[in-house]
Amino acid sequence: MDLFDLIFGIRKKRIFISFAIEDSRYRDYLVAQAKNQSSPFEFIDMSVKKAWQKDEWRKRCRTKIRRSDGVIVLLSNHTMQANGARWEIKCAIQEHKRIIGMRIKKNEQCLIPSELSGKKVIRWSWKNLENFINSIKI
Repeated sequence: MDLFDLIFGIRKKRIFISFAIEDSRYRDYLVAQAKNQSSPFEFIDMSVKKAWQKDEWRKRCRTKIRRSDGVIVLLSNHTMQANGARWEIKCAIQEHKRIIGMRIKKNEQCLIPSELSGKKVIRWSWKNLENFINSIKI
């Protein structure tokens, strides 16, 4: 929290974004969308932005997920083969985080990983994102 947050008791929600590495540009779009002045939501991006050594990856990733308020999983045809993203989903569930799957392409009906079984899956839209982010209590 920064000083303003401490004084006024307000802070942006921390969102972990899970994605297949092939879909990293969509994570960039989502983060940019949240910074847009006309965006109805805002959040702090907690996603993994760089490759870590294999031994430390899971530990550091779990710490980021644990510190997050919610998780958005970007879904595409790459997600089923993305072992890292699928592990992140399992980790988020183990850490009892609010989680949602979001299809990144309107006309792509990709398979949903079994790790998201029973979780809501939405289409990418400002309204859907706003509803999810606003539903997270901190």
